[in-house]
Amino acid sequence: MTDLARPDRPNIADKLSVIFMGSPDFAVPSLKRLAERYDVKAVFTQPPRKSGRGLKLRPTAIGAAAEQLGLPCYWPETLNAADTQDQLAAFKADLFVVVAYGLLLPQAVLDIPVYGCVNGHASLLPRWRGAAPIQRAIEAGDSRTGISTMLMQKGLDTGPVFDTRQTEITEDMTAGELHDILADQTADLLCVTLDKISAGEAQAVAQPEEGVSYAHKISSADSQIHLDQPADTLQRKINAYTPYPGAFVETSFGRLKLIQARPADAAGQPMPPGQFCGLSDEGGLILACGQNTALEVAWLQPAGKKAMTARAWLNGHSLCPGQSLTDPK
Repeated sequence: MTDLARPDRPNIADKLSVIFMGSPDFAVPSLKRLAERYDVKAVFTQPPRKSGRGLKLRPTAIGAAAEQLGLPCYWPETLNAADTQDQLAAFKADLFVVVAYGLLLPQAVLDIPVYGCVNGHASLLPRWRGAAPIQRAIEAGDSRTGISTMLMQKGLDTGPVFDTRQTEITEDMTAGELHDILADQTADLLCVTLDKISAGEAQAVAQPEEGVSYAHKISSADSQIHLDQPADTLQRKINAYTPYPGAFVETSFGRLKLIQARPADAAGQPMPPGQFCGLSDEGGLILACGQNTALEVAWLQPAGKKAMTARAWLNGHSLCPGQSLTDPK
């Protein structure tokens, strides 16, 4: 157990001072909440990147939020440079708060603040350490996940945990929906943890060695689904990759991104995966899948077009029950 109420760490008499480090929109609620409650000395985020039409340089979501809040913002390419580390030390912040920053913090940076670096991570550690905990939890069929605040160490999400908060993953929940829930919960839980640190009551418990799993970064290959898998597996994968990067299937009509789908009744004779079985009463596209299961697709998106209902897509394509969606015509 790590106890932050130590003699070599002075009591915090005034408002807790922090440097915030984050990049995507997941971190924005945390920055806003901390800016209301504590003394945010500065914000560090990833550099602006080219995106959108015209490939204009655009700041990260945190960079834009920092500007709106009137907070000084910095975007170094790396934290390994001595001048960047000197800059961080010059703020004399009590601690650093890190939420989905995307840059590694070397030991020299972890050692700067007297109360260390606190990370808000979107899983119940030690499960789903790494870059994509939200997507991997849904894809694996976890019934619950949550938020952990931890004292950062050099290893990948290995530090002792201060506090956790659980949330349920429902059968039809997408990564986008879970993302928004956990983003708000991260902001709440960070305030709980920082208040304990400020009061000298914070204690962090080492993560157990059992139950460790890794949420590896989503690759383009992960996004492709194959209809020879069971329907419940496909539903989880579609939910896990919605809205980004999207789960797609290669068909005889081109690539289709599947946005909303659920297992359907597969009564009757086994059919080859990919075969079109007809429309559901709600207008969903029923497709045969692996292990004699079926998937009802309600919403999809053809390449280069907007999302549409399955019925709207079928109205513009020649596909009859008994034909294969995935085999060449």
